[in-house]
Amino acid sequence: MTDTDDLLWSEEGGVGVVTLNRPKARNALTFAMYEAIREICVRAADNANLRAVIVTGSGDKAFAAGTDISSFRDFSKPQDALDYEARIDRVLAALEAVPVPTIAAISGACTGGGAAIAACCDLRVGARDMRFGFPIARTLGNCLSNNNVARLSAMLGPHRFKEIIFTSRLIEADEALALGLVSELHADKASVLARAHELAEALKSHAPLTMRATKEALRRLRTGHDGDDHDLIVECYMSEDFREGIEAFLAKRKPEWKGK
Repeated sequence: MTDTDDLLWSEEGGVGVVTLNRPKARNALTFAMYEAIREICVRAADNANLRAVIVTGSGDKAFAAGTDISSFRDFSKPQDALDYEARIDRVLAALEAVPVPTIAAISGACTGGGAAIAACCDLRVGARDMRFGFPIARTLGNCLSNNNVARLSAMLGPHRFKEIIFTSRLIEADEALALGLVSELHADKASVLARAHELAEALKSHAPLTMRATKEALRRLRTGHDGDDHDLIVECYMSEDFREGIEAFLAKRKPEWKGK
């Protein structure tokens, strides 16, 4: 992994935790942090012991308050902008491609690049102090890549997405729940993180191939894939796990999933 103390990785009992670790900077993301996230996601595909990943931020102020603005000071030519958005697209694509469920534990500010990371996670739980959005129209005056626009407009709806971009307002906790941006709200960061771990433990008892195929099918549909799902269907129905599920159901016992 890219050498940075600003992003931490821990793994225990099949659950990995990514912690954005710049609390004094509201966990604003450096280019090195983005690369570290991408490398973690790529390695996750080869980690047979991994069953779920939690993403969170350190400190009490933020999940992540976007990209560190000082990173943009040296931008001087068109390629700088194109390279930056291409980097973000690679990171977010890698996060979406993690084969196990990902859970964003959101508290405090979740904006810009932080909001994009949370949006790529499969499940999101929030604290009462969460605030989600992309206030770029009143701050930097930049824009999002088409991939990000497609992802976020699919999540929020195109009209709502345009409204939060144009007004630069932040979505707060109750609205986030009503919109389905988060599935649950909890009192504070500690309870959100506890709930994320509880969800991860529950997911460990569910069929890995079912969750993996569902993630991949949704990714293909969003990215304009040709719609071929034969490989996903065959992988699940011809698996040892499917046979185990049948036998466990008939024997009235819990299945023992292997992910193959």
